[in-house]
Amino acid sequence: MTYLLLPLLRTCHRLLLALLLSASTAVSINAAPLKLELTDGVIEPLPYALAPFLPRTASDATTADVLAQVVAQDLGNTGLFRRIAQSAFIGQISSFDSPIQFADWRAINAQALITGEVESSAFGKITVRFRLFDVFSGQEVGTGLQFSADRNDLRRLGHKIADQIYSRITGEAGYFDSRIVFINETGPKNARVKQLAIADYDGQNPQVLTNGAALVLSPRVSPDGKSVLYTSFATGRAQLVLRDLRSGRETTLRTPQGFMSFAPRFSPDGRQIVYSLETGGNTDIYTMPVSGGSSTRLTSAPSIETAPSFSPDGSQIVFESDRSGTQQLYIMPAAGGAPKRISFGTGRYGTPVWSPRGDLIAFTKQSKGRFHIGVMRTDGSEERLLTASFLDEGPTWAPNGRVIMFTRQTQGARGMASLYSVDISGRNLSRVITPDGASDPSWSPLLP
Repeated sequence: MTYLLLPLLRTCHRLLLALLLSASTAVSINAAPLKLELTDGVIEPLPYALAPFLPRTASDATTADVLAQVVAQDLGNTGLFRRIAQSAFIGQISSFDSPIQFADWRAINAQALITGEVESSAFGKITVRFRLFDVFSGQEVGTGLQFSADRNDLRRLGHKIADQIYSRITGEAGYFDSRIVFINETGPKNARVKQLAIADYDGQNPQVLTNGAALVLSPRVSPDGKSVLYTSFATGRAQLVLRDLRSGRETTLRTPQGFMSFAPRFSPDGRQIVYSLETGGNTDIYTMPVSGGSSTRLTSAPSIETAPSFSPDGSQIVFESDRSGTQQLYIMPAAGGAPKRISFGTGRYGTPVWSPRGDLIAFTKQSKGRFHIGVMRTDGSEERLLTASFLDEGPTWAPNGRVIMFTRQTQGARGMASLYSVDISGRNLSRVITPDGASDPSWSPLLP
């Protein structure tokens, strides 16, 4: 956790929608055509009916139920949709291609209706056809909606369906068919084991990737989702490691000789790495090619510069620095140059990360004994705090820039960390369930 490394560093130095979200976002319902509009006001989730997916054969029944459940969970996780209980249904869907009796669905105030049909092949392939209807206008929203996948990708198939539904209703890209890389935490507080792990965006299908023999921190997924950067203490000092997520092959990156190399991130094109290096009692920001080679120093000040993050177009870097006497956020050109301070509120700011949309920067803030996840415009204006707790830190953006995931650590003897997510309006705060403690999330792009 970079934010918590800063006191250690100081001690070491002494010893040595088709719609952009506004600053205040909310959702209102426009019934015709079917659409969720992003406006200022009170949020009322859109009521929808999800008819049981129809199996082509009896053997497809369980698969159909699982897929419908995944779709419902994904839509529910957004806080933007409210599923109408099946017990309230008047009409029933007995055939995928039959005409829809819209009056039956209007009577239960469903604004959207989702139907589906599931068929499996002898080769383990599952095909899902699904339909989305605007109940009040009596129109189908798109035609020919279909996905196929292997049986072992069943949950991913459901995520793809939910992404399509979400996108067609909100006008934004979905984010369900994505993954998170994070630090899996086990053991007592004074002997915590931290391992690199990966899971679906909702915490399902978790997989631990490292053996726990060495402390690992700050994983960051590449723009293509195929590799991850992280900080490893396998040699006793912090080094950057690049891991291929498919093969598991790892490469330790050669950075200039120093006490610690940490806080890595990829450039938007995936060709460069930006990171922090502590050497000679000073911490500065460097870049280097992913393929290896010489590092380029971007900052040179008698202060701590760390937690760098590229803008989506690769032209700028936001980072944290205590050059003003306290932790604040600065922006500089990606090639280095004079930085401009953008945070001026009361408290300390850290771990900034640029939104995929390019319009906001998320950050950790410590103020009046509390930690917050917040967002601000890229010029530092319109700062908003989304959370508050004993310890919230380390935001990461969903691929569509609407949701932020972060680490929340509880107070007490165990002090176990968990992953949480929150909408950038500050609503829909929810825990991401993982088998063990979890911290330092990094959200992948949508999977290909």
